[in-house]
Amino acid sequence: MRMRNLILIVFLLLGVNQLNAQVKKETFKVLGRCGTCEERIEKAAQSVDGVAKADWNRKTKMIEVTFDAKKTNLHKIHMEIIKAGYDTDKHKAKSKAYHGLPGCCTFDRPK
Repeated sequence: MRMRNLILIVFLLLGVNQLNAQVKKETFKVLGRCGTCEERIEKAAQSVDGVAKADWNRKTKMIEVTFDAKKTNLHKIHMEIIKAGYDTDKHKAKSKAYHGLPGCCTFDRPK
């Protein structure tokens, strides 16, 4: 009986934790070119506290991020990606960050 109650309490606590999380999934464009870009873009997005998953598609240039909206927001995710040197559909990376990218990662920047 005690084990059963303990299991019930654990599941209730997990459920409450899930209610507190406000999970969102969003997509936006990030310019890049290669597999190295993919690793760096995803790593930058995932470095933001609250981001659970980041998946950048090399062909479409779109990233899908899953995050807890109570811990972070899209603006913070964009900011980490541009710090890594990549332009997003909302922000442009500083020239110093862009020029610090490996040669294979430089992309055509819109003017």
